[in-house]
Formats: sequence, C-alpha cells, structure tokens
Amino acid sequence: MSKANDRMVYKRGDEWVNKANGNTCVSSTHPTQREAINSARSMLQNSGGGELTIKGVNQQIREKNTIPHGNDPRNIKG
Repeated sequence: MSKANDRMVYKRGDEWVNKANGNTCVSSTHPTQREAINSARSMLQNSGGGELTIKGVNQQIREKNTIPHGNDPRNIKG
C-alpha cells in the first residue's frame, strides 16, 4: 500500500513526470528521466522519506527505491 510520501516517476508524452502517489496533479515535469528522478528523490528526502517507484518508457516498473529522510540541519537538544 502506498503512503502519501511515496512518489512515482514515469514518461508522459515527451516529458518525464514526478508525481506524489494519490495526487491528481503532477509535482514537476522534466525533459529527462534523470532530472525527474533527482527531483523526486530530493522531495522525498525533504518530506521525511518514502518509496520512489520508477517506470520505464514502456510504463512497467523498472525500479523501486526506499529513500531515507534527509539530514536535519538544526542541532536541537531533546
């Protein structure tokens, strides 16, 4: 089951799409798959981590990656 933080990268027409699972609108579009993957990876790290699903040109799942949360730059004692 996908979570709200999970993202998918896939080809739509002549562009590559970065979209959060469950959303109707895309988060960003890119001319290359590499740019879309980097964007999705960055968004996942900034939002606490999640699963990144990458589809190939044929729309079949090519790869799945678990992205950990990014480093918190603040040093707060708890």
